[in-house]
Amino acid sequence: MIKVMFVCLGNICRSPMAEYIFKDMIKKEKLNSKIIVTSRGTSREEEGNDIYYYAKEKLEEEGISYSKHKAQQLKKEEYNQYDYIIGMDEGNIRNIIRIVGKDSENKVYKLLDFTNDKRDILDPWYTGNFTKAYNDIQKGCKELFNYLKKEGKIKYER
Repeated sequence: MIKVMFVCLGNICRSPMAEYIFKDMIKKEKLNSKIIVTSRGTSREEEGNDIYYYAKEKLEEEGISYSKHKAQQLKKEEYNQYDYIIGMDEGNIRNIIRIVGKDSENKVYKLLDFTNDKRDILDPWYTGNFTKAYNDIQKGCKELFNYLKKEGKIKYER
């Protein structure tokens, strides 16, 4: 079982979009029983809030289903419970490390680190560009999925 957590600042835009995009990918590959996916934020600012309206709208536009969401902050002990903790930008990575201590098991990545375009995914809360954020997240999720397959982390049943 692989456990993946996506992390952004408030857990209402980028990380839940990544969670549901990745869940959609694994559902299409019939791997729901092989991979657990969730999301968190590094801030308590939005704790308890649902996915931001424009993020939901973009998911719907792209045919990605989602469920009721309650924003949560990453907790220190979750470092030991997940195999991959994936932030959206450098600020997220610094905050993840601040919360969990140190990344002694090399579990913390930036989502676009799995692509040839290793950069931050800008926060659409501030930019207003949910299409760009979605496209970047989708690209990162696709390459993360390919990485997990290539590394033999995903085992298909025969």
